[in-house]
Amino acid sequence: MASLGPEQMEELSHALKNTNRFFLWVVRASEEANLPPNFDPSLEVLDHHAVGCFVTHCGWNSTLEALSLGVPMVAMPQWTDQGTNAKYIEDVWKIGVRAEAGEDGIVKRGVVEKCLREVMEGKKGEEMKSNAKKWKRVMEEAVSEGGSSNKNINEFVDSLIHKEL
Repeated sequence: MASLGPEQMEELSHALKNTNRFFLWVVRASEEANLPPNFDPSLEVLDHHAVGCFVTHCGWNSTLEALSLGVPMVAMPQWTDQGTNAKYIEDVWKIGVRAEAGEDGIVKRGVVEKCLREVMEGKKGEEMKSNAKKWKRVMEEAVSEGGSSNKNINEFVDSLIHKEL
């Protein structure tokens, strides 16, 4: 339901190009018209080993995907729970930074560039990458055989089965 307008898409596209790094940009078909001319989106998978950062609107699914894959994030929340998710990304899990919008509601390219560099470079970036890898391990352990999520889902299913008997 969340979508970026043409001005925000242009700011984001310039920021990505200005970092002089390779990037993948997944854009819904409904948003392709908002891309600047001659800017083709790349539809690739977040789980690739070469992914160093994920610029996200912080929807819960996107947040969990990046968290479970150990990918640091630049948070660009728009509404509802996304602000809370961005808070967790930056202040609780410490796996990313929040790109703040200006008074006009647009996150300017300079802000996005600064955030990308903070996540991808330097000591703080290394700490975010390390934290992201730690959270990936925690999540893998939770869903593995004998992990807390694995135990909880088995207990839940058992309770449903025993209610029916």
